[in-house]
Order: sequence, then C-alpha cells, then structure tokens
Amino acid sequence: MSTDFDFGGRVVLVTGASGALGSGICEAFRGAGATVCATDVVDPDDEDALLDASGIDFYRADFTDEADVERVVEGVVEEHGRLDALCNVAGTWAGGQPLDETPAEEFEMLLDVNLRTTFLGSKHAIPHLRESADGSGEGSADGRQGAIVSVSAKSSLEGGEGDGPYRAAKAGVRLLTETLAAENRGEVRANAIVPKVIDTPANREMMPDADHDSWPTPAEIADVVLFLCSDAAGVTSGAAVPVYGEA
Repeated sequence: MSTDFDFGGRVVLVTGASGALGSGICEAFRGAGATVCATDVVDPDDEDALLDASGIDFYRADFTDEADVERVVEGVVEEHGRLDALCNVAGTWAGGQPLDETPAEEFEMLLDVNLRTTFLGSKHAIPHLRESADGSGEGSADGRQGAIVSVSAKSSLEGGEGDGPYRAAKAGVRLLTETLAAENRGEVRANAIVPKVIDTPANREMMPDADHDSWPTPAEIADVVLFLCSDAAGVTSGAAVPVYGEA
C-alpha cells in the first residue's frame, strides 16, 4: 500500500544519511517534496555510501562532536530559514562477546554513535523546531508542531547475550525520546521507531542464510518515519513504534 505525504515547504534534517536506512529516509522525504538536508561522517561519493545526494543538501559532520552538530544545524537554518523535522538515524552495532570481555572503548563508541548523536542533534534542533511550529499548541484544530524521530531497536526492550552495550544505548534513545516529548508538549513531537533486522546489504552479508523476505526494507520503514513527521501524527508523541512486522 502506498501513502502520499506532502512535505512541500518543510525542511528536514537526517543524520546517518549515507547508510541504508538514512538514505532511504532521505529518498522518501525528497519524493514527498521536502527540502532534505543530510549529514554523515561518510561522504555520498564514498564507495561505502548508499545516498544519492542529487537534490539534497549534504553536510559532512560527526554528530558525536557538539561543535559539528551546532555548525550543521545553524547552517541548515541559515540556508533555508527554518527546520521542521529531525531524524536521528546515525547509529551502529557492535558485539559478540559478554560484558566482561567487552573493551571499554567499544562501550563508549556505542553510546557515542547511538545515544550521544541523538542527544546532541535534538538539543540543537529543538529551538528551531519550536520556532517552526505554528504556535497553535496542543489541542488546537491544526496543531502543526516540529517533529523528532529517532531510531531505537527491538533488542533494547530486554537484556540479552553478546550486545549489552548496544541494547543499553538504544534503550537510552527510547527514554530520551519520552523525555523530549514530555518537555516539549504542544511544540515538538518526539517519537522513536523500533526496528529489528532491516533488509540492508550489510545485514544480508552478515546473515546469508536468514529469511531476507521477512525483513522490512528501508523504504518501508521510511514510510513510518514520514507519517510520524506529518500532521497526521499530530496526537502521537513519546511513542516507541515497532517497525519489524509484528508487535
């Protein structure tokens, strides 16, 4: 089923844009008429990048670095005059060993890339997202608000063997999302998506014998992200939305 969204006149910033999910979200917003601003540590012309940057403003930046985050967010607003939505997609996975065998550097990296990027991106985007809201507030007839969508993970819902730091970081994304929703009620909506395994080239290579047909594609998940950033989701904030085909 295809659902049409109209994001004409709106400016969206997507982190982790050179990866499979980030590039899919950029493509979906571009197709819906948004002004898409993309950021990643990986340039679009890098051999590992999946982003087609045509028609997209790309900002190379490390969102674990607050100075880089501030530079990008302020640059987007200076160039386009507003910011309507932030998609915190930057993230990574590492694991395979129990906690007592996990290097501290791996723990720190997972929190930085998955949680710190979400915190810093949201921190610097919120003032501009508030400004782009129509000011009608909660319970109004229109109620257009700024929107933040962040990426958590199904594995964050419980402990498990081999990737505890990753699970903890993604659980932090969910709790940060609930906090953002509570602190910005009526001005900025914040929601998280909760994927399991996404159908990406890297995951297919890592799990060649899995049932790939059961995995949602980045494009399918992007439709949910667009919904959560749209006026149709005006009553939805603080949610953790499953995007793995079953709840």
